[in-house]
Amino acid sequence: MKLFIISFILIALAFAGIAIKIWGKKDGKFAGTCASQSPFLNKEGDACSYCGKMPDEIGNCSDAKKAN
Repeated sequence: MKLFIISFILIALAFAGIAIKIWGKKDGKFAGTCASQSPFLNKEGDACSYCGKMPDEIGNCSDAKKAN
């Protein structure tokens, strides 16, 4: 039971942290949502499946969606 309570508290703190981050950001958007911008996540150099940008094209996915 003690482990359940500790786990529940830690998960609640994680959700609260995410909620505070969304609340504090302009328009509630996360920064850097395009995985192709991260060399750790995209070692093959594939294009982003959300916006189609290549890793060498620095930018925001939401900008590409608005332009299309």
